[in-house]
Amino acid sequence: MTDAARSLIQNYYAAFNAGDMPSFLGMLTEDVAHDINQGGRELGREAFARFMQRMNRNYREQIVDITVFASADGRRAAAEFTVLGEYLQTDEGLPEARGQTYRLPAGAFFDLREGKVARVSNYYNLQDWLRQVGA
Repeated sequence: MTDAARSLIQNYYAAFNAGDMPSFLGMLTEDVAHDINQGGRELGREAFARFMQRMNRNYREQIVDITVFASADGRRAAAEFTVLGEYLQTDEGLPEARGQTYRLPAGAFFDLREGKVARVSNYYNLQDWLRQVGA
C-alpha cells in the first residue's frame, strides 16, 4: 500500500509538471478537500479545477527535488519539494507581476482514498515568496 500511495503522489506531480490538467485532476476524488496555503478550504474537483485555472494563468511552476512519504496503510502521504516558478500575471491581492522568478521550499499533506487524492493541504512560506517577487 505504501508503494501505491507514493506512486500516486509521484504521478500527481508528474502530471502537474507536464501541464496535463485532465490527468492531474483525474487523480482527485470528486469530493476532494483542498486546503490552500494560508487560506481556506475548498471542496470538490470542480473548485480545484477553477483554482488551477487561476494558478496556471498567473504562474508558471515546476515541482522539483520531490521526496514522498506514505503511511504503511497507504491512507496518508506527504511530499517535500521545491517550487521553481515565474509570476506571469498579477494575482488579485498580491504584488504586481513582472515576470519575477522564485524558488520556494514547500510541502503538502494528502489523504488518499480508493487510489485517489481525497485531501491536499499545501504549505509554503508566503513571506519568503513575497520577498522573492519584490513585495
